[in-house]
Amino acid sequence: MSARWKRNTVVATMAVLVCAAVALNWKYSGREALKDAEEAGTKILGEATLVSGQEDGAETPVDETAVYTGSDYFASARLTRQQARDNAISLLQEAAGQEDADQSVANEASESIQVLASYTLKEAQVENLVTAKGYTDCVAFMGDDSISVVVSTETGELTGEDVAKITDIAMTETGLPASGIKIMAAN
Repeated sequence: MSARWKRNTVVATMAVLVCAAVALNWKYSGREALKDAEEAGTKILGEATLVSGQEDGAETPVDETAVYTGSDYFASARLTRQQARDNAISLLQEAAGQEDADQSVANEASESIQVLASYTLKEAQVENLVTAKGYTDCVAFMGDDSISVVVSTETGELTGEDVAKITDIAMTETGLPASGIKIMAAN
């Protein structure tokens, strides 16, 4: 009985830590995205527009044809990824927390939460290491057996050397083979 209690305590603690990390990341990503958008004069997906056609505090109408480009794309992609993960974790926690849930369902939900947390950490590590190599910005999307990395460079293009550097980082951080890594330049 003691081993089961310890295991459940560890799983619950991990779930709380993952949720806290996700919430903090979402909070600060949203602030940075809003700040970047305000500096660039573009609109954030989901940002409120008043009936008068003006944003809160704005004096001129919003250009509805504005498209995310450059760093706005990266902020939007990170925010969208985080919101999707938050929703998935919330659903998994509900499934695990139901009183009539089978133990195998609760275990599977806990494992899925841990996998999502692992993806989040690996994506952040890849993004940080790629930008540390001198690239303008980067966003990574990890799946079961692959990772996609979108990179912004000063020229807007990736050379073979760039692809090799980024592939090495992704392979090292995720343990995936080169065939499971997709790298593309942001336009």
